[in-house]
Amino acid sequence: MARNSKPVRGPEAASFARFLRTQHKRIGAIGYCFGGWIAFQLGAKAEGEEQPLVDCFAAAHPTFLQKEEILAVGVPVQIISPEIDPMFTAELKAFAQAEIPKLGVPFDYQFFPRMEHGFSIRGDRANEEEMRGLQRAMRAATGWFREWLVEA
Repeated sequence: MARNSKPVRGPEAASFARFLRTQHKRIGAIGYCFGGWIAFQLGAKAEGEEQPLVDCFAAAHPTFLQKEEILAVGVPVQIISPEIDPMFTAELKAFAQAEIPKLGVPFDYQFFPRMEHGFSIRGDRANEEEMRGLQRAMRAATGWFREWLVEA
């Protein structure tokens, strides 16, 4: 966990997003688990930046996400949330659902009953219900990016 901590990976992700801005007109980010907090940071209203580092993002079962990162969102955000998640707790889920709509950015909250943390990236492909959840999560994220990157 130390080598993938916020102080280590956050600056790397920001640097890469700045590079992508020089190459592309629109940029999106998707973060799974540890990458969820990275996606939130990239989509934040950033001091010293002309604009947020990405134009939209999705986060699936984010890990180590903090309330301050949720409140800093400055671009369209989608959250892919399993019902059972010790990392993206019920308290954080409720906080995100209550506070993000107040930020004036488009927000999509996708809830996945009976799914557990990690389902959308490392779900059991032999389990039909998990496979349906994984596929639904993929379609939701694809639709989100189509709306905010391709059609924008």
